[in-house]
Amino acid sequence: MKKLLVLVMVMVLLFGLSACKKQQASAIDSAHNSQNSLNWDGVYTGVIPAADGPGIDVKLTLGLDYKYTLTYKYLEKTGTFNHSGTFVWSSDGSNITLDTDQVPNHYKVGENILWQLDLQGNRITGSLADKYTLQKVQ
Repeated sequence: MKKLLVLVMVMVLLFGLSACKKQQASAIDSAHNSQNSLNWDGVYTGVIPAADGPGIDVKLTLGLDYKYTLTYKYLEKTGTFNHSGTFVWSSDGSNITLDTDQVPNHYKVGENILWQLDLQGNRITGSLADKYTLQKVQ
């Protein structure tokens, strides 16, 4: 009986310690986000789908001063769209929003990649979802 009681107490103690360890790991993970953990500043490029052509060549430059420049060049057409301004981070530090409403202006920030988000700030889904990415120029 005494051995059983000791065994139960040891199991309770181990369970309690593992629960504390899981809480500590969660607290550490939530402190890290794209804004404070990644080298997000720089130039990002890619070709995103276009409704009326083969695509749009995109170049987005993000600065540490929270300023950006954006260039859209429609493939097989003349003319470009240029915009510059400032951007803000989401409260969780994972997304940015450009200060323009003329183009899609929400992006999720990852390691050397930006995912263009839809007009409501959600990830684009469907068969073309992987086409809405910009890669950081090294």
